[in-house]
Amino acid sequence: MRNLSVTTFIHILFSIAIIILVTTFVLFLSWDKDRQKIEEFKHYQLISVTFLSNLQRHPDEVKLQELYKELQLKPLSEEGVSVLKKRIESSGETIFTGGSALGKVRVFDIKGKRYIYIQHMAYNLMLEDAREEKYYFEIAVALGVFLTVLLLLLYVAVLRKLYPLRTLHQEIQRFAKGDLHTKVSYKYDDEIGKIAQSFDNAIRYINQLSASKNLFMRNIMHELKTPITKGRIVVEMLEDEQSKKILVRAFERMNELINELAQIERVTTQSFEPNFEYTSLDEVVQRTRELLINESERMCIEVENKALITDVNLLALALKNLMDNGIKYSKDKHVCLRSVDNGLEVISKGKALQHPLSYYLEPFSQEEKRSSGFGLGLYIVNAILGKLGYRLAYRHDEENNIFSIMTGEQRSIDARST
Repeated sequence: MRNLSVTTFIHILFSIAIIILVTTFVLFLSWDKDRQKIEEFKHYQLISVTFLSNLQRHPDEVKLQELYKELQLKPLSEEGVSVLKKRIESSGETIFTGGSALGKVRVFDIKGKRYIYIQHMAYNLMLEDAREEKYYFEIAVALGVFLTVLLLLLYVAVLRKLYPLRTLHQEIQRFAKGDLHTKVSYKYDDEIGKIAQSFDNAIRYINQLSASKNLFMRNIMHELKTPITKGRIVVEMLEDEQSKKILVRAFERMNELINELAQIERVTTQSFEPNFEYTSLDEVVQRTRELLINESERMCIEVENKALITDVNLLALALKNLMDNGIKYSKDKHVCLRSVDNGLEVISKGKALQHPLSYYLEPFSQEEKRSSGFGLGLYIVNAILGKLGYRLAYRHDEENNIFSIMTGEQRSIDARST
């Protein structure tokens, strides 16, 4: 029940209510039908006892009129009796028979009208049942239809009241997929309208924060580039090689941080879309080599060429970060890129990671003893692979740290089959 949507719960609730209503209505009709039969039997039995047992052999007209009024009966004329006999013979149905030693009583039904034939030792009477028709059945049907229609109207009213929730959910999904210009609409000032209004205010606030963040990031990166460049030029003029080396490395690290922050801003933007194109794995590897131009002697490539549909620059950037990490943190400062059945592996010698892979996929997370890097490499790699539809995995095997890029069948095509 906890996992049921509100709409589904309402469907079930009203379905059960309608089933209960229909079942109650059917049971009531069955009970009413039995009750009417019992009342009719008692009424005709009373007529039988009254005319056959309690009435004198030759009743006067006054006494008969009193009985007719009391028992709601209507006598028929001789002409009416002769016509009725023919109708009874052709279409009459006997619904009650009673009697005693003094005579016999039979009740006939002809197209919904009831006629009572009293055959006494002293007299014969043909009477019409003049009771007013009771509309219990019609009232029950009308009440049942009214309640059903009312329930259906309530059902439609509740669904219409909840319909804005579906619209709100769709607008939230659009915002979650990166449509930052989503406008949450609301018409009424009820609870749902207040939620929609609050979410619309939150979207505007988030957009303002995002715009401020982007402006701040771009300004600070732009402003830092100039002093870093000037500082690097000044450092080159120093004669002390040791101090020069330390300062150059400091400026390089600041420049790396700015570049990595720029990559994070670009790749992690929800509206960012990769530039997918038909290419080959060799082209991606070649692009990776260019990014690692000074590290060629520290890496080995054991890649089988395959055709890919991907963003060459992004995938090369992800491989560059993985291989750069492998070189920095491996024991022998070497890294190997190798093809496997469903992707690529980046292998380097070293101790196993101290934390699960998910720990390093957060920004600015790194091993406590590491002094180089900013803990952004794997975060950037995971963000890129997520945009490309790939998955990053890790395992430690025989003193080797192995990072795997699982490409998936939809992204990889064997070049030999094309």
